[in-house]
Amino acid sequence: QVQLVESGGGLVQAGGSLRLSCAASGRTFSRYTMGWFRQAPGKEREFVAAVSYGGSSTYYSDSVKGRFTISRDNAKNTVYLQMNSLKPEDTAVYYCAQCNTVWYVGSGIREPTKYDYWGQGTQVTVSS
Repeated sequence: QVQLVESGGGLVQAGGSLRLSCAASGRTFSRYTMGWFRQAPGKEREFVAAVSYGGSSTYYSDSVKGRFTISRDNAKNTVYLQMNSLKPEDTAVYYCAQCNTVWYVGSGIREPTKYDYWGQGTQVTVSS
C-alpha cells in the first residue's frame, strides 16, 4: 500500500519561504514521477510542479515558475517543494502525488488524472 505523508506547511508572511516535504512508501519510489498540486477554497485542484523519476527533469506552472523549486532524494524516498517569495494567492492545501505509470514523463504530467496516490495535504497560508 502506497503512503504519501506531507509536512512543512504553515503560516508565513508574504515574501517569506517554506519547504514542503513528502515521504513516500509502498512501491519503488525511484521509478515514479512525483508531483505537487494545490487546492484553494472554492477552486479546483491545480498543478504546481513535477519532477521526473530520476530527478533530471522538472516542470512548473507559470504561476510558480522562478519562485518554487521541486527536488527529490531517491535514497530517502522523499520529494521536496521549496517555496520562496510567497504571495497571498499561494494560500492553499498542498498535496503531493505519485504518478500512476512507471518511468512516465509525458504530456499528461500536469494532469491530476495521471497520478493515482495522494497525500493527505498540508495547509499553506500566506498573509499579506
